[in-house]
Order: sequence, then C-alpha cells, then structure tokens
Amino acid sequence: MASRRRFELVYAPEMKRHLRVIERKYYGLIRREIAAQLQFEPSVETRNRKPLKRSVSFESEWEIRFGPNNRFWVFYEVNQERGEVYILAIGVKRRNRLYIGGEEVEL
Repeated sequence: MASRRRFELVYAPEMKRHLRVIERKYYGLIRREIAAQLQFEPSVETRNRKPLKRSVSFESEWEIRFGPNNRFWVFYEVNQERGEVYILAIGVKRRNRLYIGGEEVEL
C-alpha cells in the first residue's frame, strides 16, 4: 500500500484575530478538524471540502465546513510542490451570513 503524503499546515497571522471571536470550547474541535481534513489530500473534493467557485477577499482556493450544523468555515490554499497548506481564514456561519474576525463577509 502506498503511503500518503503529509502536508505541513501553515497558519496565517490573522488566524489569531479570527479565533478570538469564537468560543474557546470549540478550539480543540477546530484544531482537530483542520489537521484531519488537510494534512493528507487537502485538494481532494469531498462533501464538506470544495474548491471555491466564487471570489473571496483573501484569495483562497478551497474551503472546508465542519462543526455543529457546519458552523465553521476554513479557507485555505494548497502548494503541492512545497507540500504546504496555507490556512488563510476561519469564519463562523450564522444563518445566511458568514463572519470572519467578527466582520461580515459576503458569500
């Protein structure tokens, strides 16, 4: 059986600001889901991991959704040559609105 390539997760400095508006009780869930979904095969589309079809302000290529009612959205891009995944933003979905760092972002 072939071994899967492991990607290094690189977090943008803004992630600290994005996390401050999220309840601390979700930090472990967020960390586990990001690692589970993005360390191996981050550019393989799944039910909750998709390439973006719309433009967003931080120029992300991919998104994953997870948590209660897919409340958390993580935006990232993949550098296959370097084996790195750049985590650019994390948002919280409330009804039909997405908030990143406490500010509403258009979907």
